[in-house]
Amino acid sequence: MPTEAGPGLAVTGHGGATPSRVASQQTGAAPGRVVTKQPGPAPSQVVAARAGTQPGAADSEPGAAHAEPAAPSLSVVDAVILERAAAALRLVLDRTRGRAPADDPALVETLLDATAPEQARLYAARRLGLDLTAPARVLAPLGDRPRVVPAGAGVAGSRPAPPEARLGVGPAVPVLDLPRSWAAARTALRFTAEGTPQDPGPRVVHADELGGIALLADLVVPGAEPPPDVRALEAAAATTPWLSATLHAVASTTSLRAAAAGINVHHSTLQDRLTHAEHLLGWPLRTPQGRLRLQLALAMRHLARP
Repeated sequence: MPTEAGPGLAVTGHGGATPSRVASQQTGAAPGRVVTKQPGPAPSQVVAARAGTQPGAADSEPGAAHAEPAAPSLSVVDAVILERAAAALRLVLDRTRGRAPADDPALVETLLDATAPEQARLYAARRLGLDLTAPARVLAPLGDRPRVVPAGAGVAGSRPAPPEARLGVGPAVPVLDLPRSWAAARTALRFTAEGTPQDPGPRVVHADELGGIALLADLVVPGAEPPPDVRALEAAAATTPWLSATLHAVASTTSLRAAAAGINVHHSTLQDRLTHAEHLLGWPLRTPQGRLRLQLALAMRHLARP
């Protein structure tokens, strides 16, 4: 009559378990013996398979052969699942620690959209880690996404900009007024310059410091035909390499001596340059009215750039 050699297997024959029978149980076939598999794996087979051993009498009977444990391995599907789980966990940890949301484009866009519902903007502000009871401001870097920072964080915020970057800084406002700060920051960005001899001027401009001159931004359309004084500046600068830096020094300092020191030339040299510049531009530069006209022309020159 059949003897039971292991869960799920019935082996016909007589006698105890021999190495050949054990091998037959492991391979599922044996010469001269009929092996019948019962439907479905038994729980002991599942446990044995996970442990890297064969179920049955191989480990319990004397003289039975022992199978080597199989080395654990991951399938491609397992690896993909683990990688995605790790990415999701990293995203959750970053958000709860308040790092990643500061650069979340969707949240920032919602926060700065004046047409978005108030509750949606408040939700975005909380996700960005902002204090709803404290003022904040918007930074407008040239060629980069806007950044929202607390009012006392400075213009660098959580992600400092390169020193050569141009940046418009909006005013500090309540959280729900940040769309207004964003508009002002973009206007301030238009007044910035590269800070080079060919394009002198500040790289960082605060909207709070513009005052009434910010109204020029509504009058001068980028890329359109510039005003006559701007055209005169462009024509003069094209033929005189030192002109732009000299005129900026005169317009942004308190005296001609300070302007000469700012561009590292002698006072008499500056006087000669101004005489030549007045001839090219067609208006005086050493009178209060002429200096104001120069300041406006330089500001409109920045605004007229596409």
